[in-house]
Amino acid sequence: MGKGGGCVPSKKKLPSVAVDAAPVPAPSSAVDNTNTSASAATAADDNVALRSTISTEPIAKLKIFIVFYSMYGHVEGLARRMKKGVDGVDGVEAVLFRVPETLTEDVLQQMRAPPKDDEIPEILSAAELAGADGLLFGFPTRYGCMAAQMKAFFDSTGQLWKEQKLAGKPAGFFVSTGTQGGGQETTAWTAITQLAHHGMLFVPIGYTFGAGMFKMDSIRGGSPYGAGVFAGDGTREPSETELALAEHQGKYMAAVVKRLSHA
Repeated sequence: MGKGGGCVPSKKKLPSVAVDAAPVPAPSSAVDNTNTSASAATAADDNVALRSTISTEPIAKLKIFIVFYSMYGHVEGLARRMKKGVDGVDGVEAVLFRVPETLTEDVLQQMRAPPKDDEIPEILSAAELAGADGLLFGFPTRYGCMAAQMKAFFDSTGQLWKEQKLAGKPAGFFVSTGTQGGGQETTAWTAITQLAHHGMLFVPIGYTFGAGMFKMDSIRGGSPYGAGVFAGDGTREPSETELALAEHQGKYMAAVVKRLSHA
């Protein structure tokens, strides 16, 4: 016997076989092997066909809703860049939504607020939140807390709270303030109560942005709670650092949502 457990053929000369010797019938195992091989081949063909069918079916992506309110466009700028971050993660996509405006058109004109971009739809109902795998909420500050428009939207989630439809969903915040002391941290911090009552999972970015979180050579919004922008008197545009932080938050949230989906 060799290493493989098979027989080693003899080196001696085999005896000659008479030409008229009766043929030896094949053992039954040989017939069984033939049938087995045919069955295996058929099964293999079936498996290939099945795999071919499965591979052609589209795989649904995880969805992160970016729901925001923006009066002068600063929060919207962060939201758009955040979507880019989410969409850059394989298997995850972001959907942008506005919350309903509560101010009249006359008041908005007096406040010199620019018109809303029709490409971004207004969320029809708070019930739509239940269809998201993760949520990012963006809003400007009003005296260190979220703007009334976003608070009104959260106030409309009562049925979701009653049925606990949002419990366990990861969520994060991003904000806009007029000044450095205007609430870059407190605006997000005070909003956590909304998530707590729904049983949602608050996902801050911490210092995962790395060196960008420690920049002191220029004005930069954002905090460990989430991305942020300084609007000043409304004319200042988000800096590249602020936009990069928003993109990072999108990628970070997408990674968290993917990890939780496989838990």
